[in-house]
Amino acid sequence: MSKRALPDDAYRRLLALRAGLRRFEHWSEAQARAAGLTPAQHQLLLAVRGHDDPRGPKVGDVAELLLLRHHSTVGLVDRAEAAGLLRRVRDDDDHRVVRLQLTPSGEDRLAALSALHLEELRRLARQLPDLWEGLPDVNGN
Repeated sequence: MSKRALPDDAYRRLLALRAGLRRFEHWSEAQARAAGLTPAQHQLLLAVRGHDDPRGPKVGDVAELLLLRHHSTVGLVDRAEAAGLLRRVRDDDDHRVVRLQLTPSGEDRLAALSALHLEELRRLARQLPDLWEGLPDVNGN
């Protein structure tokens, strides 16, 4: 990694970006709680709904997406299932495989939260070009 000094403005922009990301995360967690979910449940629902396999992801898939250990994900899935947010379904092709699918309640809560998140991300996206404009290229390209 190059030890070239960056201009002070680059550090201010990096700080602004990092602070913005943290504010968004804090805001997102508050929105999840206001919807009656934990932030982890919100992330779980999004991981299940956003997974590219229409049959639903396996627990291991979700663990990987959420950067959690398998046993931690199982506990999170157990609590979400008990709350009526998702269900476990046996795979049609291989009955040893269990897939996760949202319940109607999970779908409704996630849809409402996702609409709020998209609106907030659109607002943040308008600020991002100002942070990028004029940043130095540390690779010399």
